[in-house]
Amino acid sequence: AFDGGQKIALVKPQTYMNLSGSSVREVFHWYKSSIADLLVVVDDIDLPFGAMRLRPRGGSGGHNGLKSIIAELGTDEFSRLRIGIGRGTGQATRQVLTRFSAEEERLLPDVIRSAADCVQEWERAGIISAMNRCNRMPETKVETTQTTGTS
Repeated sequence: AFDGGQKIALVKPQTYMNLSGSSVREVFHWYKSSIADLLVVVDDIDLPFGAMRLRPRGGSGGHNGLKSIIAELGTDEFSRLRIGIGRGTGQATRQVLTRFSAEEERLLPDVIRSAADCVQEWERAGIISAMNRCNRMPETKVETTQTTGTS
């Protein structure tokens, strides 16, 4: 994709989330990218549904995908955008693998649009501007009672 003449690669690893670092490393080296050009977007059960946290660096915060990326790249000096999905009432593994509630489904397009705007702001104006614009809590509290199902 191109944005203002810049080449942008959007990558969705096809590995298990816990092994996503190998995919990120391969793409990172293929494009001969600088660590400053990397933004990782992840879900986060420790943030309420719809909340977003953009940071220029940091640890994994217990997120196994980020742990894998940090291990494979040998650094935690890359930007990351965490998008809240809420903890829910059950086990963490079940929470990230279940469907969104009806209320969350209704709000999801706005969350995705906000996250996409955040990524564009990061690319165009840099991390500080994007953090000022994007780090937010959701306007309304959403009950995160997801239902189990297959898709």
